[in-house]
Amino acid sequence: MQPKTNTSSIDAARHGAEASGVMNHTSERVDGIDTVQARLRINGTTHVLDLDPRVTLLDALREHLGLTGSKKGCDHGQCGACTVLVEGRRINACLTLAVMHDGDSITTVEGLATGDVLSPLQAAFVRHDGFQCGYCTPGQLCSATGMLEEVRAGWPSVVTTDVAGSPTLTDEEIRERMSGNLCRCSAYPNIVAAIADAAETDA
Repeated sequence: MQPKTNTSSIDAARHGAEASGVMNHTSERVDGIDTVQARLRINGTTHVLDLDPRVTLLDALREHLGLTGSKKGCDHGQCGACTVLVEGRRINACLTLAVMHDGDSITTVEGLATGDVLSPLQAAFVRHDGFQCGYCTPGQLCSATGMLEEVRAGWPSVVTTDVAGSPTLTDEEIRERMSGNLCRCSAYPNIVAAIADAAETDA
């Protein structure tokens, strides 16, 4: 006869963790592989995970935390579908290990809106129909969010004519700065228009 699990105590522990703002997650152990604990602050909530050290940040988000907004496209850092923000800077989540970001603050597409209120960039994507199938959209949104912060900080791109001054966000600048995010539906004109609109709204 199998011993009964005290589900009430498990539920109480879970609710206690949620109330404290820290979520603990245990992964299946693989023989011969020691897990490593990583503490990730994702969209404002701290998650403590025991992970195989080989797990990428993308797989930790999708497979361990159920945050499936970030997409696995090429899994080689070439398409940008997995783009997230780490400490405000955009990265390809498929190219970095989760344990490398112990203590970091991470924003996924699920964290861009405030409740039911879309961010200005998300609203601009809706207005300009900046998507078709939507598979690349989470990465486009996270990348564009990070890119707009780079422009505000005065970072030049390869097409910036005056690197000593503040960059002007022309369509050419947007295309260059977003060139790491592919859209196989070719919604690029609408994506550029949406980003330009959001930049003006935020100005």
